[in-house]
Amino acid sequence: MFAGPEGRSNVNNNPDMTINGYQVALAEGRAEPLDWWHTCAARIEQREPEVKAWEALSVTPPELDADLAGKPLFGVPVGIKDIIETVDFPTGWGTGGYLQTPSSLVDASLVTLLQKQGALVMGKTVSTELAFFTPGKTRNPHDLSRTPGGSSSGSAAAVAAGMVPLAFGTQTAGSMIRPASYCGVFGFKPTFDTLSAAGVKSFAPSLDTLGWFARNIEDICTTFSVLTRAPRITALNDLAGVRVGVRSLPGTLPLEDDVVQALAAAQARLEKVGAEVVPLPLDARYETLVEHQKVVMAYEAAQTLASEYSRLSDRMSLKLVELIEEGKAIDYPRYREAMLVAANLRQALTAVFETQVDVILAASATGEAPEGIENTGDSIFCRSWTLLGVPCLNLPLSKGKTGMPVGVQLVADRWQDQRLLEIASTLMAREVAV
Repeated sequence: MFAGPEGRSNVNNNPDMTINGYQVALAEGRAEPLDWWHTCAARIEQREPEVKAWEALSVTPPELDADLAGKPLFGVPVGIKDIIETVDFPTGWGTGGYLQTPSSLVDASLVTLLQKQGALVMGKTVSTELAFFTPGKTRNPHDLSRTPGGSSSGSAAAVAAGMVPLAFGTQTAGSMIRPASYCGVFGFKPTFDTLSAAGVKSFAPSLDTLGWFARNIEDICTTFSVLTRAPRITALNDLAGVRVGVRSLPGTLPLEDDVVQALAAAQARLEKVGAEVVPLPLDARYETLVEHQKVVMAYEAAQTLASEYSRLSDRMSLKLVELIEEGKAIDYPRYREAMLVAANLRQALTAVFETQVDVILAASATGEAPEGIENTGDSIFCRSWTLLGVPCLNLPLSKGKTGMPVGVQLVADRWQDQRLLEIASTLMAREVAV
């Protein structure tokens, strides 16, 4: 499948090569451990001047540890969001230089776990300022006049542009799912606290969740299994017996035509593979989650960024300063109310999943990536799910009226990540087969 003219792996001609496929090619001698790294380096040289997905890059091929040969990520290039600590690269937290460290004494735990499995860190991808809403320099690879979304802007764009097969980001409001939708890639936010946030710059610790982007569902699943030591995820024969509830949050916000069409197309695909798709009524309490998420985010950001605000507020963006000051004005009773509502609705949602549906189909974003690069778009359709701590997966299945990607997300109950990925794998495998 991956053989070139002389029987060697030809990564350049296989943009959809999977991580597992590359490992097979390595084992069979049809690829060398640095082949994918060199391919990505060439792609970065070609597209980075216009996409601007990177803050720091490796300029020379890395030294390979022969003891890691055979590991599931051996030789796989990855991108790391620039709020995640690294020894080999500086970290600027998306601040444009007003807050930066040349390097860290230790890597974030995520980086170490990746490297121990053989992954090769290509560099640090662009983040919005301290992972909030003020954009960095990155453009959408599908249309350079549009935003890639945020805050994991560079990671989503780098994967969409073919610069790396896998890149990592974080989500506090909609920072994984929204850019995945805008850039037309798979984006996975696992259950809250699945991966350790040690070495990751905090914004709102009750919300911050590590996730990753890939161009195919197999690589999303492989990465989950590798990082969590979960069993390998494989597709089912079909989705017969799987119940899919259609429900975006908030449910009172009108959906753009592109989103309606994307949801309808996803529903048709799910039904074609045997799933039962039904509307999902949720009571009015769920409509309050967006505002509660905003309270939690602002209150915790004001505490987490207290030192930065005290010392550097004159250099921070107006948006970030306003959020921190908003958080400082929120009293403990209001924060406690938001946290208790979230806790109660997590339990209520578990009952919904146990009795009514297996997964929920919902909007990922408000539509196509907005024109202009002055903002990163609206995260409103992600905030509730983030506060609930549930796993979410963007499916890049549709395009909007101008041809830009429009994703939808599948949502499962907490700690049902494997089930969610199994359902998505089945859907995508059957789509390919058809």
